[in-house]
Amino acid sequence: MSVTALDFPRSRPAWHPNFRWLGLTPATLLLVFFFALPMGMMVGISFHDPASNRIGLQNYSRFITDGLSLAGLWRTAVMSALVAICATLLAYPVAYFLARSRSKWRSVVFALALAPELAGVVLRTYGWLIILEDRGFINDLLIHSGLISAPLPLSKNLFAVVVGLTHVVLPFAVLSLTTSIQGIDSNLERAAQMLGASRLPVIRHILVPLSMPGIVSSLLLSFTMAASAYATPALLGGAGFKVLATMISEQVLFYVDWPFAAVMANALLLLMLAFSYLGIRIEARQRAPRDTRQGGVR
Repeated sequence: MSVTALDFPRSRPAWHPNFRWLGLTPATLLLVFFFALPMGMMVGISFHDPASNRIGLQNYSRFITDGLSLAGLWRTAVMSALVAICATLLAYPVAYFLARSRSKWRSVVFALALAPELAGVVLRTYGWLIILEDRGFINDLLIHSGLISAPLPLSKNLFAVVVGLTHVVLPFAVLSLTTSIQGIDSNLERAAQMLGASRLPVIRHILVPLSMPGIVSSLLLSFTMAASAYATPALLGGAGFKVLATMISEQVLFYVDWPFAAVMANALLLLMLAFSYLGIRIEARQRAPRDTRQGGVR
């Protein structure tokens, strides 16, 4: 008995090649009108000189020669770098516990790690202000216990801003590092320990290099969020602690100098782009030797 198989040609919809790009149209329009267009307008405004009503580099020259603006840029970079480092160091043990633990306390720790996001930034900042101010909880406790005679300068400075911003960005650092550590095979750690490696060499030579993408992501995310923060530096830093975000607000609200505020915004954007590029290059350099070794093994 012979069987004849009939092969009918499958009918395919006659889609025009240009129709494939229609799915990208909503997202493209959203980016163009709400990101690219405002950014282009901000760059254009930065070249306008209100005094002479001409287009030029006067505002950029003013930014470079103005000591206060450069000090604000440097203060923003230092503050953001400290926040990124502190948030990553504090988040790594928590992320490791969340990625490796099977304990019943894992869900509790995960909820506590994300708990700060349940309250607004301003509410959390006022909470730290009550704790760190001269008559706050810490100073009152130390004074009443007799350890100090005068309040410690815990607020209205860089320390207070770094503490407040670290609290703000810590949940994002935990999530970023947890995802990265979960992608690392735990058998690698057990194999190293069975070969005689102690906990510290395992962390240094296996866990940290393999989790470098998560570390870089945590640093970049924390840095950019801290650099663009306004409420926390304004409340915890006080009038004497000027960063680019608060200086931009002053230029717009009090001095009504939109071109110079646009220059500061461009400087802040370039700062974040430069740090992001540096982080990506470091992560790529760490990944290159590992890819080479894997290619040789194959």
